[in-house]
Amino acid sequence: MLTGSTILVTGGTGSFGSRFVPMTLAKYKPRRIIIYSRDEMKQWEMAKLYGDLPEVRFFIGDVRDRERLYRAMDGVDYVVHAAATKIVPTAEYNPFECVKTNINGAMNVIDACIDKGVKRCVALSTDKASAPINLYGATKLASDKLFVAGNSYSGADKCRFSVVRYGNVMGSRGSVIPFFLSIRDKGVVPLTDPRMTRFMITLEQGVELVWHAFDDMVGGEIYVKKIPSMNIVDIAEAVAPGARQEVVGIRPGEKLHEQMIGVEDAPHTYEYREHFKIIPAIHNWSKDPARIGEGQAVAEDFCYSSDNNGAWMSIPELQAWITTNAEKIGQF
Repeated sequence: MLTGSTILVTGGTGSFGSRFVPMTLAKYKPRRIIIYSRDEMKQWEMAKLYGDLPEVRFFIGDVRDRERLYRAMDGVDYVVHAAATKIVPTAEYNPFECVKTNINGAMNVIDACIDKGVKRCVALSTDKASAPINLYGATKLASDKLFVAGNSYSGADKCRFSVVRYGNVMGSRGSVIPFFLSIRDKGVVPLTDPRMTRFMITLEQGVELVWHAFDDMVGGEIYVKKIPSMNIVDIAEAVAPGARQEVVGIRPGEKLHEQMIGVEDAPHTYEYREHFKIIPAIHNWSKDPARIGEGQAVAEDFCYSSDNNGAWMSIPELQAWITTNAEKIGQF
């Protein structure tokens, strides 16, 4: 589907874009990938990786700027919306700015996609959008709802919108693994709460889920990858074996466990071999055979949370991943 196409990635200089671009170039050979972001320095650094490669282009712009988005989407076939204000404390202390980017920006992307004739758009979401307890999660829940409803606005023959949802990426900037690596020589590792669990997903898995969404979507689906969980105590032991673990308490706005799918979404959730799919109830879409495909309805009380997950990553498995990816950890 993406072969020979033009793809635009909002927030494309972030963690997701850093892997999406090389992986997509290698697998699909698109005609062009446009990196749309407001950080000129990150664009400069990223551009050096690709030199004069004609397939990769850079476009300075902000998703808050509707007119700039319209210009950037001329001739674009597919859009990945990755731009967001994502750091929980930043959102809490700058709520107006978070809303402008995550909600107003989402509306701008949807309008631009529809009006400029984009074929399909996939928006990145987060576990924090499921039963949100902080502003970041609340704005991403609103964003998810906007992209789902965008299918109603676009009409039957225009742009299709869907969402992919996953948690913190293993080894990404600001995540727990590079943090523990940076302080392990001190012999003490701070833990927020020994009961805490987290989903474990790689950037490569995130990119592959977006590819699948582009290929599978009818419109309005929320895709959730099946991934393993780990307890924070085991993560600390894997990264800093033998270090003393000091409990420092949970931070404001932080959850004890990550949740991807809540009980409220269970009546509209279907299971597949490698993922789940939440199909919206509006317009009876959740009963649409084209959207359901070969999926099997989950139980009425189903909840996909990092503490009740059926798959768990072991300490040796995480250590093996760290060894393999040592040079990339904290760099994306």
